[in-house]
Amino acid sequence: MEQSILTSSINFVANFFTEGGVFMWVILVVWGLGLAVAFERFVRLCGWDTDGPSFMNELQRFILSNDIQGAIRVCSGSKAALPRVLKSGLKRASSGGEQIQNAFDASALEVVPKVELRLNYLQLVANISTLFGLLGTIQGLIIAFSTVASADPAQKAEILAKGIAVAMNTTFAGLVAAITIMIAHSFLSAKAEKIVSEIDEFSVKLMDLLGTKKISDQD
Repeated sequence: MEQSILTSSINFVANFFTEGGVFMWVILVVWGLGLAVAFERFVRLCGWDTDGPSFMNELQRFILSNDIQGAIRVCSGSKAALPRVLKSGLKRASSGGEQIQNAFDASALEVVPKVELRLNYLQLVANISTLFGLLGTIQGLIIAFSTVASADPAQKAEILAKGIAVAMNTTFAGLVAAITIMIAHSFLSAKAEKIVSEIDEFSVKLMDLLGTKKISDQD
């Protein structure tokens, strides 16, 4: 029973794509590329994300204990974006505030583009999927109406209905592809924005902490 349902489902999908014409396969290829980019970005951003407040609290304990090297080791033990940026500032903890800020800025300029890499491609894929869906629909309608023009009058309604139904396949496929990619883009953009925001926030907090620590040491 389950096997027959699976076979019927596979046949339905195969017929759905075959009846939709060449643009169905174009949409499928574009959709596949979008999903591949989304998956790669998901894996990468999950590896670069970290719990910023908890990580900052851990660094603070080392810094207040005058163990800058310990704080650097904590940053070195993580592959996330935030520790990578903070590590560059900690290496210049003994320098002036301007040099620490320059280290943060240089590291952020290197890391942030990698965090946001290829996210704009997902918007492009969503737009292209929708447009190919509409293009396939227009092509299907043109074929349907041209066929009806030379068909038997008794069969015109049936041929036209079938042609329109087939034309709608590309619209459906294009919209499904666009919606899924747009959802992925929204999720990944939010994750990337969180990583970038934490880099900005905790870089400032770490710089303030290092400055406060220097003042207290001088006192």
